[in-house]
Amino acid sequence: SPGMYARAFIEGRLTEDQLEHFRQETEGKGLSSYPHPYLMPEFWQFPTVSMGLGPSMAIYQARFMKYMEARGLKKNGDRKVWVFMGDGESDEPESLAALSLASREQLDNLIFVVNCNLQRLDGPVRGNGKIIQELEGKFRGAGWNVIKVIWGTEWDSILEKDTKGVLIQKLAHMVDGDFQTLQAKGPAYLREKLFSGDAYLESLIEGKTDKDLWQLSRGGHDPRKIYQAFHAASKQKGTPTVILFKTIKGYGMGSGEGAMGAHNLKHMEEKDLLAFRDHFHVPIDDEQAKNMVFIKPDPQSQEGKFLARRREAMGGPVPFRYTEGDKLTVPAPTSFEDMLASTGERELSTTMAFVRLLTKLVKDENIGARIVPIVSDEARTFGMEGLFRQIGIYAPEGQQYEPVDKDSFLWYREDMKGQILEEGITEAGAISSWIAAGTSHANHQVSMIPFFIFYSMFGFQRIGDFIWAAGDSGAKGFLMGATAGRTTLNGEGLQHEDGHGLLLASTHPTCQAYDPTFSYELAVIIQDGLKRMYEDNENIFYYITLMNENYTHPEMPKGVEEGIKKGAYLFKKAKKGKKPVVQLMGSGTILREVIAAAELLSKDFGVEADIWSILGVNELHRDGVEAERYNLTHPEAEAKVPYLTKVMEGHDGPVVISTDYMRSYPEQIRRLIPNNRVTILGTDGFGRSDFREALRRFFEVDRYYIAIAALKGLADEGSIATKTVSEAIKKYGIDVDKPNPLLS
Repeated sequence: SPGMYARAFIEGRLTEDQLEHFRQETEGKGLSSYPHPYLMPEFWQFPTVSMGLGPSMAIYQARFMKYMEARGLKKNGDRKVWVFMGDGESDEPESLAALSLASREQLDNLIFVVNCNLQRLDGPVRGNGKIIQELEGKFRGAGWNVIKVIWGTEWDSILEKDTKGVLIQKLAHMVDGDFQTLQAKGPAYLREKLFSGDAYLESLIEGKTDKDLWQLSRGGHDPRKIYQAFHAASKQKGTPTVILFKTIKGYGMGSGEGAMGAHNLKHMEEKDLLAFRDHFHVPIDDEQAKNMVFIKPDPQSQEGKFLARRREAMGGPVPFRYTEGDKLTVPAPTSFEDMLASTGERELSTTMAFVRLLTKLVKDENIGARIVPIVSDEARTFGMEGLFRQIGIYAPEGQQYEPVDKDSFLWYREDMKGQILEEGITEAGAISSWIAAGTSHANHQVSMIPFFIFYSMFGFQRIGDFIWAAGDSGAKGFLMGATAGRTTLNGEGLQHEDGHGLLLASTHPTCQAYDPTFSYELAVIIQDGLKRMYEDNENIFYYITLMNENYTHPEMPKGVEEGIKKGAYLFKKAKKGKKPVVQLMGSGTILREVIAAAELLSKDFGVEADIWSILGVNELHRDGVEAERYNLTHPEAEAKVPYLTKVMEGHDGPVVISTDYMRSYPEQIRRLIPNNRVTILGTDGFGRSDFREALRRFFEVDRYYIAIAALKGLADEGSIATKTVSEAIKKYGIDVDKPNPLLS
């Protein structure tokens, strides 16, 4: 980032005070250490950390530009995506994972610039090898146009004399560790290592002094060759381009140049500052150099005018980010009335309910064209194949074959103007597409609405780093974690059953997370999300779990919409009377176990229950934190009461929360519950394969465990006899000696 800040300072975009506060941001006037759109929303376009994420996101940004143009949503002209990365970063698996996609889809709007200084923080990237040749092979093998810029102009006359190719051969056999040492040890070592002892090689540098030899630059520091490489890359058609620049780490830093510890230099010695000044011909005296004063050319000077002209020719400042796209008119709540009604005897999963809703959205006259369905090879699993025929799968070359299912109604239709992004088996690629679509308001001023649906276990756990970058980017859209819940995806076992995705989602500040049970909850959440993101311009995104368990869905109770949005509402009130009352809470499919437990308690023990849907635990927690924060700093003001605390006032009795997730997920809201006795049941431990009923019994979250937990709470407060709990344990066949599922 410092180089970008320096140019912005020269152009008047940043002040000296801002530069003085580099990495001092809490007062609101400093500069972020790395590119972070969240911290500097009108400056940085893209975050580039963690390493490896930037290259992957860039490829899919370039691809999304082609997608937008193919669908008639945005003409891109000659806009290009430039990626600047280091050779060491190429070892991150995400860096090079999507190279073949870029060539397959002919992304000639994409240019990679790899700074090959041969050095990582600790040492050489390939001390015993040659990273430039390695990268050349990978990119060329993937179908990219490769431009190598190895030696500066000063080498040209020497290499031209090498008619026998002896020097070229010698250089080709030297490993990268040798080149690093050449630079660090000076011109005498260079002469000895490369040329001495061979009359032919010595003749190539006849008459050259050590000073002359030290002027032999690497290609990445030669403005003439840099320009030619950039020019050639920008004119390339039909394929993406990579430029491999050979450079020197710490170039111009005096004693730090080419040194093994160049990356860790935090302060430059006086002699190195003067060497830096002399090397780059900086017009300041010794005293100014020692004091490291900020300088910039007068706007009316030759240099100032030149910079202004070039910036104007480039179309404006870089980087630059728009904070808003076009405002959309989203469907009103009445548009989803069919999802608010009871399904009667018809059973369906929330995944099926979502697909119905998505099908409705793509037909909407206002936003239908802006919907971007994204899947990583699981559309059929989620029942989305009906969209193949309806809106098509994006394929820049169209469909050049006859699909085997062409005669079926739901055939696999690829189209140059297709709307679905079918990414194949790559969650990293799919989330990169989601980020590209989710940031289109900032990068293209065209607001797109991405829905990425995936196995929930392969969301935050697998691509959480990308999702963190998405929040930094100001991405908007919906992440749909399907087959969610530790006991709900019943047949696929340990690696697939997700019991912590919602907890991981809680660590992402701009993520609004929900675990709905019924189709009406899903409809209310998505409609509100559309409004908040695309009408109200909130920089947030949604994570919504979806289940594959089929059951009937009731009609939406009256007046619960705000509670759904806030994260909790009273689904069913206990019958009035003198019987003991408990508070039962749940979400997702486990809410149905809660409902069943309430029926057991009433039928078998005469205990009534208030039933609560707590579909937004993370949102309830944040609301509680905000109230506590206000009360801490406003001790004399009227105290704020958290939403959950407020709605539970007057609802007495022990509280039992059962969840398909780890106990620590609902533990976030324990302190917000005004009742003294709260029991939490959760699915801590590795998943298993079995029937759902068996899994819920194994993890101790089913209706029977909920019932005995409620009875135990009543016994502890003296409302019923303790032996009643023992009777219930025996009645429901609870194995009191079974191992703890956490580690069993």
